[in-house]
Amino acid sequence: MADEPGNPVLEIRGVSKRFGSIQALDDVSLALRAGEIHALLGENGAGKSTLIKITTGVEQPDAGELLVDGRPVRVASALEAQTLGIAAMYQEPMIFPDLSVAENIFISHRDRGRIVDRGAMRRDATAVLDRLGVHLDVGEPARGLTVAAQQTLEIAKALSLRVRVLIMDEPTASLSAHEVRRLFGIVKALRREGVAILFISHRMEDVFQIADRITVLRDGRWVSTRPAAEVTPGSAIRDMVGRTMSEFFRRTPTRLGDPVLEVRGLGREGAFAGISFTVRAGEVLGFSGLVGARRTDVGLALFGIAPADAGEVLVDGRPVRIRNPQDALRAGIAYTTEDRRQLGLLFPLSIAANITLPMLRLYLSRLGLVRRGAEDAAAKSFKERLKIRTPSVREAVGTLSGGNQQKVVLSKWLNTKPRVFILDEPTRGLDVGAKAEVHQIIDELAHEGLAIVLISSELPEILAMSDRILVMREGRQMATLESAGVTQERLLTAAMGQEEPPAGAGP
Repeated sequence: MADEPGNPVLEIRGVSKRFGSIQALDDVSLALRAGEIHALLGENGAGKSTLIKITTGVEQPDAGELLVDGRPVRVASALEAQTLGIAAMYQEPMIFPDLSVAENIFISHRDRGRIVDRGAMRRDATAVLDRLGVHLDVGEPARGLTVAAQQTLEIAKALSLRVRVLIMDEPTASLSAHEVRRLFGIVKALRREGVAILFISHRMEDVFQIADRITVLRDGRWVSTRPAAEVTPGSAIRDMVGRTMSEFFRRTPTRLGDPVLEVRGLGREGAFAGISFTVRAGEVLGFSGLVGARRTDVGLALFGIAPADAGEVLVDGRPVRIRNPQDALRAGIAYTTEDRRQLGLLFPLSIAANITLPMLRLYLSRLGLVRRGAEDAAAKSFKERLKIRTPSVREAVGTLSGGNQQKVVLSKWLNTKPRVFILDEPTRGLDVGAKAEVHQIIDELAHEGLAIVLISSELPEILAMSDRILVMREGRQMATLESAGVTQERLLTAAMGQEEPPAGAGP
């Protein structure tokens, strides 16, 4: 039987946690009620991840206590959290790809005997998915599931364990709008069953669409807890970073120079075709479009990772042939991937090693050894220039916050001294404060005369940071618009194929 709405299931009282010199949490209190979706907001480094780890038994608090149904508990391990009905799901679902859907759902069960009754397991798995209103083939391997289906699988796994508290960490970051709607339908079904849900996200629109209450952390401290109806995006941001909404998404006027990058009829079979545009020195050309528009494919072609098989590319008026990233770098083109964790950085290496990696030959001695002094000097210059927050460039890059990791990615490619900078989702997964810093860097790079291509799924970002906007749909160029006066509605109209293709490729 579901708990009555409003009853606290899990209470966090006065919890503190220190890691060395870092005070990750300082006297934080939070109550999660049955049948409620409670959003937790905060910048990277605000303490959200530490709070999750303490709640799920991964870390132990230095002070404070946890209560379940009003009784103090010690959550010493993930198994004890599971026993108490506390589960967490993350942006990257943790599934076993070679096991079936049913096996993934019941992988954590220890009460089903030594011999697996596969028929019963499949029936029970189907029953759990039916409760969520989801239809999956429970006998098929999980390998072929979409990210959205994998997240559904994680929820089904938690439900099978009689979850009472479900922590959802950035669950919508990799989902399309349609997939987000489906996920929210499932989350609301859990709420109706009396599950207490802690919803953590940087996407404000998602938070305000689904949350009942909102708590904000800043620098490891509790700032506010209010009903969602009493919170606005502006007030939430002010609580998170101590600044107002007007301080974000700003560009300053830039004097545009001569054309730097000219693309004529670019195409790759099966991906995109007929892409034509020009980017001038000091200009930011935004690339917009819905999921499946193939914007990233254009960026990969221009950087030679997945080369185009049609069309022409000119840099500073000279035709260039781009067959691989080395060709792109020689032409003065740099590209930052949308996936900084998997593709943008080498986490075991230092900040300095990551920054100098693309141009490593410049930092080698005659014997082929890395000249640490030269490497450190280059890294320190970018540390100062981009305000990377770290005590030393010899620190492992994995120790940095998401925003500072993104600054290292930018530094890595700025060190190649590009003429054209392609930025693919440069603020994905960053909090509003870190986003503002990246936007400031983009603005400064434009003032330095770089030609910038900005690929982003966030319409407010595209509208605020771009001089012009190229809209794509399913590999086709639908429109090129001057950003002044353009609305989100007009961009969506073009992205859905309701606007004529551009007549020309010029600025």
